[in-house]
Amino acid sequence: MVSLKFGRELRLLTPSQFDNVFQLPFRVSSPLFTILAKTNNLPHARLGLTIAKKRVKLAVQRNRIKRCVRNSFRLHQHELPGVDLVLMVKGDISNTANDELQKQLEKLWRKIARQYTASLLA
Repeated sequence: MVSLKFGRELRLLTPSQFDNVFQLPFRVSSPLFTILAKTNNLPHARLGLTIAKKRVKLAVQRNRIKRCVRNSFRLHQHELPGVDLVLMVKGDISNTANDELQKQLEKLWRKIARQYTASLLA
């Protein structure tokens, strides 16, 4: 049976792990999010979140967005290749509904899988 947990091994934890992704990543974006991705040497994807106070003012809203992103990643983790991902918010999305966030994230996960396999074939 497939595990849908979001444990420590599926997260970017240290500044050096984040810095590694920021050096020469491939980008995937939507109107709400930008995701930076870089290949890792692990059999699974890892996720890091950066949601700036400048973009989303209230902590309640930032936490809601993080919960939505983590849940979406948790459900789609087995469709993703072995990449490190850093998700960034583009603008003030505090009034965006959860279902819209989920739709955007699903499109981004599919895009990442497609671009990664295309880069391997090239």
